[in-house]
Amino acid sequence: MAESNFIDYVKILCRSGKGGAGSRHFHRAKYIPKGGPDGGDGGRGGHIILKGNRHMWTLLPLRYRRHIYATDGQSGGENRSHGSDGQDQVIEVPIGTTVFDAESGEFLCEVTADGQEINLLRGGKGGLGNVHFATSTNRTPRYAQPGQPGIEKAVVLELKLLGDVGLVGFPNAGKSTLLSTLSSAKPKIADYPFTTMEPQLGIVPYRDSQSFVMADIPGIIEGAAEGRGLGLRFLRHIERNAVLLFLVPADADDIVKEYNILLKELREFNPDLDIKNRVLAISKSDLLDDELREEIAATLPGDVPTLFISSATGMGITELKDMLWREINSEDNPARFAAVHRPLDARHRVEAEDNFIFETEEIPDTDEELTDRDWEEEFWDEESSVNDQ
Repeated sequence: MAESNFIDYVKILCRSGKGGAGSRHFHRAKYIPKGGPDGGDGGRGGHIILKGNRHMWTLLPLRYRRHIYATDGQSGGENRSHGSDGQDQVIEVPIGTTVFDAESGEFLCEVTADGQEINLLRGGKGGLGNVHFATSTNRTPRYAQPGQPGIEKAVVLELKLLGDVGLVGFPNAGKSTLLSTLSSAKPKIADYPFTTMEPQLGIVPYRDSQSFVMADIPGIIEGAAEGRGLGLRFLRHIERNAVLLFLVPADADDIVKEYNILLKELREFNPDLDIKNRVLAISKSDLLDDELREEIAATLPGDVPTLFISSATGMGITELKDMLWREINSEDNPARFAAVHRPLDARHRVEAEDNFIFETEEIPDTDEELTDRDWEEEFWDEESSVNDQ
């Protein structure tokens, strides 16, 4: 996946359609001088709907759809003709996309399955025609309901689930090399830090035609939780993986110290990362002889599965895939099945504002179902009725 094509965080303006107005028409025919009211109802406004698509991996298509508006419902007509409903706008997103209110940071919903549809903004209800208001004492009602207004809201879409396995390590730990070895991905590989500036995804083939997704996350440094290096944006990428694969090179000055620094940065950014299953792999292990590997193994932490690997020689690669597969499908890995929803804090909202800035007109959020009596009392207004024929 090309670096410039990775979009996992976007702000868009959505607006559902307003409902069509009811008609206050009276039936007229040559031999029916007093036909009575026959005004039809207005159509509902179009909804804004989110739909999960398992074939999508990023939010790239939404980069070019910053304003998404559903159409309005049509007004009712004579002879009790119902106005047509507004056209819904369906926004296809990757599975694992979460939606937040751009103004308050409030969590709104999450798309968790392929084909799942969530009605993000409901279209306005169509107004009732005057035929509904005829009574024995009021046989010629000259009023009808206007349509309910649509809802306008700025939302932030964030790709919550990035991959099954996320690579965590310092710059030049060998993450890109490992991803290119395990999958057909072609990340940039060089002998200088921060060669990976955007997450890279690779499909890792496994036994019996199975596979899992591995994400090469840009390298972090000590102090990343305070914004140093590539900062908070890339720590969020780590947050969205089911299993974390810590990669520490065998030529590091202190392997355990580097692992603890990485773990400390993740905990400071989000303590909930502790629920994720972890694997520690010592990369570039072809540089070590058997005796030195045994000495290092004796110092490694006992609360995490560890393995010596080498992308250059293929050492331990098959065993690593087996270990990762077990951790991904482990029943005691709550991160595999449950996501932790946290409201966007100020620093995340700033990133959203940088991504897209616009002004919106305040429209009341009238998303509740209203009874006919509510409509009579609140929405009909003789002066604002339409289709006076």
